Amino acid sequence: MRTADLTTALVLMAGGLLVIWDSVRLGIGWGTDGPQSGFFPFWLAVFLIACCGVIAGHAWRRARDKPFVTRAQLRPVLTTLLPSAGFVVLVQWIGLYVATAFFIGFYMRWIGRYRWVPVILLGVLFPVFTFIVFEKWFLVPMPKGPLEAWLGY
Repeated sequence: MRTADLTTALVLMAGGLLVIWDSVRLGIGWGTDGPQSGFFPFWLAVFLIACCGVIAGHAWRRARDKPFVTRAQLRPVLTTLLPSAGFVVLVQWIGLYVATAFFIGFYMRWIGRYRWVPVILLGVLFPVFTFIVFEKWFLVPMPKGPLEAWLGY
């Protein structure tokens, strides 16, 4: 666990340093019309680095290093991670809404062991509702695939 905490803290610190570098480029001061573009990201990154420093300090002082994850804990993590990764890959080819329908249906059936009727109903109705909210009401275009193109969107 110590190694995982130190690694995570160092990676997040590196990300914080990158944000600080870019924020300084944008400007971190206070202009006549308010804060410059990099002001808030700069201070959030400073806070992130400080918190990571505290976490790294605690991890460094920890005496024993127990495993980050055991075999028994790895199975539920992979049960969530693998379908989620598949969803992200599918969005690229079939669009967000169809991929969401497949993800919800697969996850409900495989993990939740729901019957087919609620799986199909929720797998279809939730993406349709999401489509209406984002595409029609908020006018925010989301990644679309061949089905949406075939339907004229």
